[in-house]
Amino acid sequence: MIVRTQKKEIDSYLFKGKAILVFGARQVGKTSLIKNTCQSNSYLWLNGDEPDTQLLLENITSDRLKSIVGENKILVIDEAQMINNIGLLIKRMVDNNPEIQIIASGSSAFELADKTKESMVGRKEELQLFPLSYKEMVNHTNFIEETRLVPHRLVFGYYPEVVTNLGKEEKILNDLVDGFLFKDILNLEGIKKSSTLQRLVQMLAHRIGSEINYASLGDDLGINRLTVEKYIDILEKNFIIFSLNAFSNNQDNEIRKGRKIYFWDNGLRNRMIKNFNPIELRDDIGALWENFIVSERKKKLSYENQYKDTFFWRNTQQAEIDFLEIKNNEIDAFEIKYNPNVKVKFTKSFTEKYHPKSTNVIHKENFWEFLL
Repeated sequence: MIVRTQKKEIDSYLFKGKAILVFGARQVGKTSLIKNTCQSNSYLWLNGDEPDTQLLLENITSDRLKSIVGENKILVIDEAQMINNIGLLIKRMVDNNPEIQIIASGSSAFELADKTKESMVGRKEELQLFPLSYKEMVNHTNFIEETRLVPHRLVFGYYPEVVTNLGKEEKILNDLVDGFLFKDILNLEGIKKSSTLQRLVQMLAHRIGSEINYASLGDDLGINRLTVEKYIDILEKNFIIFSLNAFSNNQDNEIRKGRKIYFWDNGLRNRMIKNFNPIELRDDIGALWENFIVSERKKKLSYENQYKDTFFWRNTQQAEIDFLEIKNNEIDAFEIKYNPNVKVKFTKSFTEKYHPKSTNVIHKENFWEFLL
């Protein structure tokens, strides 16, 4: 079994009088992580996707829930966002039966976090699980083997089933998208046309690493700007994409409201544009590399609880910095280039204005220093 970075964190939360909420897209390994966590204790597993579970837990009392849990020490509610009043239910359990550890998982932060926000203050610990990471795979095998596989990861990504089924990657990614990728999103209120949403995801996949314009996307899709903004927000809260905002200190020549979109998984991105060609045959290697580096770095920052703000920077003269990390008013600046021989010069219009703590170039011959 591939040991997940979050295993230590979830173990540290056990039996501390709080519920544990695990967020992450479908098929990133939430079930395996939770079962691995529960294996040394007796536990009851309920699936919120099942109608009988939804009916069982609807308006349930604490005493009735206690009788259902029985002698089990842990109650797991998978896909908990599907349960009505889940926040109130967990609150009652934490307050009235603190000896029972509640673990709830959800593939929609939009739904589960919203349903637990008000009632769960001070009663929960949250963690997010992503597709497998470069660092996790280095720990699972070794540095040399995983680094040799990076060109493969750039194309097929890090979903656990993809990683563990060599030769079946394309089929698995097709099944993932066709089977349930948009399931939760389409169930959210206001999402009526699956074809429009899928076309939007495809357009974003073609634009990774580039600034996006909501109005332009809306014109191409035949929907208004606010609907595009709403859909992108939902895609982010369902762990398909994430965004970087433009960094600005309100200088006249800086882009202030720009946004770039990235995918949490390269394989998912490539499936959306239906291109699984090896990197030697790609004309988008720069975009693939940038998506890989930025997503892997964001995983690392999240798992290590490094609370840094992340941005890109560009001015009206088209000078640009790919990636910024900011904490305590200190800036680390990064340029991301696949080819180590490309000459990179950080523009004075940025360095003389912001005096970054460090400037770094991340390429295929040093990237592990950034991700391990």
